Amino acid sequence: MFVAPYLALVREDAPQREHALRDVFNALRYLIKTGCGWRYLPHDLPPWPAVYQQWARWRDNRCFEHMMADLRELARLLAGREAEPTAVILDSRTVQSTPESGARAGYDGAKRRKGSKVHVAVDTLGHLLAAVVTPANAPDRGQVDALCERVQQVTGQKVEVAYVDQGYTGEDAAYAAAVHDIDL
Repeated sequence: MFVAPYLALVREDAPQREHALRDVFNALRYLIKTGCGWRYLPHDLPPWPAVYQQWARWRDNRCFEHMMADLRELARLLAGREAEPTAVILDSRTVQSTPESGARAGYDGAKRRKGSKVHVAVDTLGHLLAAVVTPANAPDRGQVDALCERVQQVTGQKVEVAYVDQGYTGEDAAYAAAVHDIDL
């Protein structure tokens, strides 16, 4: 299993482990695939508190971020590119809200949709580098600073240029990117 080295925070035969790592990982995959609540995990999977506790450990140790960074570097090298990108693309997407969204939801007048806006930075091959989630009424220009900061953290200050649409243009956005040594 490719993910095992990233997820094995303690040895598989550690005395405190009650459930197989594979079973806990499969339970997490089930949650993601179905969108069910933690407490609705089927009974043939480990109990939800055990799955949640292990997921929190993985989250706190940034296991999935490390795994995705290594996969991204490997995919770039296999495509004949440098391991870290020097150019990124910034864009956003509005996702419709649900009743549970509450105060996080805003209204995006351009898309005529209430929900959240996901601002993403991808490399030129389309691999995700950073994401910022805001209410849908948050302007794109206001997220340039956060996206550029995260991109430079992930790539080790390698990015030099960001390609954007007109939602991310303007003096303030250009200045926010320049602070992180990125040209829009």
